[in-house]
Amino acid sequence: NITIQPADELYIVVNSIVPEAAAAYNLPSGNPAMLSSLPTNTTTTQQLTYIVDKEGDIYMPMLGKIHVEGLTTDQLAAQLTERISREVEDPMVRVELVNFHINVIGEVQTPGRQNVKSQRYSVIDAIAAAGDLTVYGERTNVVVVREEGDKKVYHHLNLNDSKALESPYYYLKQNDIVYVSPNDVRQANSKYNQFNSYKISVISTIVSACSVVASLVIALAIKK
Repeated sequence: NITIQPADELYIVVNSIVPEAAAAYNLPSGNPAMLSSLPTNTTTTQQLTYIVDKEGDIYMPMLGKIHVEGLTTDQLAAQLTERISREVEDPMVRVELVNFHINVIGEVQTPGRQNVKSQRYSVIDAIAAAGDLTVYGERTNVVVVREEGDKKVYHHLNLNDSKALESPYYYLKQNDIVYVSPNDVRQANSKYNQFNSYKISVISTIVSACSVVASLVIALAIKK
């Protein structure tokens, strides 16, 4: 499951059958007095979001510092519900990961960045959202690039093999990169095109040189 990590952006809202009772646990973006007292790791757009600091913490009104790193959004919502229920009857806590996005590149129809709403998003989902593979895409060699600590890990998936579904890289995480490798035909075409470009460049250079020499010969002949 997707877990919360430092630098993640969380949207958290608390409701109850008595809205006034839950209001103290929310930070409305239209209240300048409350916003001025927010920690520096809290930002506002149309909704109020919390940026997880490098220690894996956020700060919520009434609750103070909360360690969220390693939790899923469902686990954090359950934890907040349990704490808030001590003061508020039947609280409803909604937690969303705002910054869940991945990048799909290589041999797909529409490569680019994808903003993800689901908490379970697979390599197949990403490829489908990118319009599927091109005719040159290699289904047996899809690479998932993931940041793990201070290094990047590269994992190869064979989508023709059912074992790919069991891989820990089949379901994507924040900032993953999905790269669809080109097949042999694309690589051969690429080498062929490069070779042809090189030949054209050489021929063009020779023709230009010959043209210059011819011009000089003609100019000298005219002078005589």
